[in-house]
Amino acid sequence: MTDTTPDDTPRFTVEEVSDAPTPPRARVDIAAAPALGADGEIEKIADKVARKKDYLEGFLAQQPTGLTPHEPGGELYEGVINALKEIFDPEIPVNIYELGLIYGVEITAEGSASITMTLTTPHCPVAESMPGEVELRVSAVPGIRDAEVALVWDPPWDPAKMSDEARLELGML
Repeated sequence: MTDTTPDDTPRFTVEEVSDAPTPPRARVDIAAAPALGADGEIEKIADKVARKKDYLEGFLAQQPTGLTPHEPGGELYEGVINALKEIFDPEIPVNIYELGLIYGVEITAEGSASITMTLTTPHCPVAESMPGEVELRVSAVPGIRDAEVALVWDPPWDPAKMSDEARLELGML
């Protein structure tokens, strides 16, 4: 098939090919390729490039240092977060932490917890009971002396505050 210009000169030509050989695959045989070592003896490249212990193993096993239990990442703080993740909104099958209803968690060195939270709407049917449940659950965490919950409406909650896990659970991802 040829496309021509008005003066019958071909612009391009199309060649149809029914079968073409597959190109050879690249092959690297590391184990068989010898290399000269520092002491003049032949070493195998495979010994040089063999995967050693996982280089992340030590890094991942390290624990943060200098954290006190009441700071983010500390045992007490994480215990409070885990307690909040056990409280579910009665109308939405997602916990209040993943929903983005918890705006702040502060824990003093003495074990007093202060939780700042909101609800999805001021007309929420659990507006009166949810702060009390949060206070009870957080107070039950070992190491927490007392808990105080502040219910705020500013900034208002919106779906953008939800975690990806909550969006996935609700089919929004």
